[in-house]
Amino acid sequence: MDRLAEAGTLEEVQRIVRTTARSSLAAHGATLVLLDGDLCYYADEDSMSPLWKGQRFPAANCISGWAMLNRQTVAIRDIRFDSRIPQEAYRPTFVRSLLMAPILRPEPIGAIGCYWAIPHAATPAEIELLESLALVAGEALERFPEGLPARGFFN
Repeated sequence: MDRLAEAGTLEEVQRIVRTTARSSLAAHGATLVLLDGDLCYYADEDSMSPLWKGQRFPAANCISGWAMLNRQTVAIRDIRFDSRIPQEAYRPTFVRSLLMAPILRPEPIGAIGCYWAIPHAATPAEIELLESLALVAGEALERFPEGLPARGFFN
């Protein structure tokens, strides 16, 4: 977390967030999502296989948007049985479980997601860790407003 306070570029913040999230939670993948108007922009990822880096999805139709809209962390043990998951986007991936924490400053600016290739019930410690990372990530991201996408969907 201290490394985020010292990061000198937006790219460094993104790298620290994605690698810290994945390694700290022993996840098979992690992503940093930024809110871009009414879209969720999958800005960066650290994953065992490519997911959605560089892609944008309507915030109203994806789980990172759900976490931001509802201002709460969401843990899903098996994505195949959750109606909030756009199955067509997840079907070709390894993802079976996820944990998604919104980045709030105080309005949503993004989310951090962790993914597992097997059904995984996030523990209270994992949830707390990802929420803490989201808090510090928000502070770090706001130091680089010129690199953040347009906000406004939730305002």
